[in-house]
Amino acid sequence: MSEIWGIDLGGTKIEGVILPHVSSTEPICRLRVPTEADQGYDHILHQIASLIEHMANVSGCAKPARLGIGTPGTFDRHIQAMKNCNTTVLNGKNLPRDLSEQLGMEVVVANDANCFALAEARLGAAKGYAVVFGVIMGTGIGGGIVVDGKVLHGAQGIAGEWGHNVLDENGEMCYSGIKGCVESFISGPALEKFYAQQSGKARKLPEIVEAAQHGDLHAKATLHRLCHYFGRALATVINILDPDAVVLGGGVGNIELLYTEGVAELKKYVFNHRLETKILKPALGDSAGVFGAAMLV
Repeated sequence: MSEIWGIDLGGTKIEGVILPHVSSTEPICRLRVPTEADQGYDHILHQIASLIEHMANVSGCAKPARLGIGTPGTFDRHIQAMKNCNTTVLNGKNLPRDLSEQLGMEVVVANDANCFALAEARLGAAKGYAVVFGVIMGTGIGGGIVVDGKVLHGAQGIAGEWGHNVLDENGEMCYSGIKGCVESFISGPALEKFYAQQSGKARKLPEIVEAAQHGDLHAKATLHRLCHYFGRALATVINILDPDAVVLGGGVGNIELLYTEGVAELKKYVFNHRLETKILKPALGDSAGVFGAAMLV
């Protein structure tokens, strides 16, 4: 068997891919199911198992001996448990062991932002750049650092976690216990919450983006606020890491305004008289993390 299998475990969806080999961007199979995290940890395990079964049936491929999984947090090998997951039911659980027992195969896990960054640095938009910062802006805000084609994990496994730097201590309390962090300002749920507070209406992010295009002042204010805080937050990363390229992934990262107004805000806060860092759209689509997850095996 030469195929490699990967799973991207997100806050709202679980995506699976089968690649013919590690350097391929043409999947044999690519499927999604909802995460439904509100139904608990065991349900997430069930969803992953169901997805694996469905992928095998659709593709005709034999199930793998090893499976790579990108997770919305980090597996701490010292305590043998997940930590820092915005899908909070995963925290404190031994996800690799539990999945391995349920699926009957070896499971290798890594932070989803690291998987995303790895795929884009090796095969995608940032191919050829030495230092790459890969960003996931969606249900949560994550980041991964790739240097010369290798993921930088850090001593505590938290390298690249810009989403939980304090941006404004007067902001909302995050699940992490940090008040006013980046995630509490520019994640998808944070943007939807701000819009609802301003307008009195509940809308999903794609609807807010569309409403802004049709003149909704509250929607425009929501996106302007996003661009402002995006610029401030990302400038801190660039001032410290000074990467050659930044790739924006996730549902929020699809918003076109980030590449114009967002970059203009970024320039205000970078400690240089010009911005040479390339701000790139992901070449592998908004699900590039699943390709990186497959690369883990």
